[in-house]
Amino acid sequence: MDKYSAQIIASDREGLQTISAIVSGGKVKVTDIKYLSSNKVFLLSIERNKIEQNKQSKKINSIIKFELISLVKSKNIDQKNNQLVLELIAIDYLKNKDDYEINLIFNNNAHIVLTTEVIDIRLDNFDKEE
Repeated sequence: MDKYSAQIIASDREGLQTISAIVSGGKVKVTDIKYLSSNKVFLLSIERNKIEQNKQSKKINSIIKFELISLVKSKNIDQKNNQLVLELIAIDYLKNKDDYEINLIFNNNAHIVLTTEVIDIRLDNFDKEE
């Protein structure tokens, strides 16, 4: 079985809502959340159900890559707890003057806010061919 990758790109509200719906309910380890400030890239590795092909019982691994991120803030996330697993509930955004604030909403009232000038998000799926 060979691995292959599929990608979804979002640059507007509709694309962001599509990615949010696909990854909703996915599990994220705190150790799999990375902000590369010098590159302005925020990465999130997530294990989720493959709902886009009606294979909800099939788990796959995905990477969500947010580009041109200038600031990251988190709340109610113990970043020192390497065993902590969060459930991603939704991704949404707000327009704040010239910037967008992308909100990653997790269970237990945890969330991450990403500040950016543009919406540039990629969902890469890593799967095995059947």
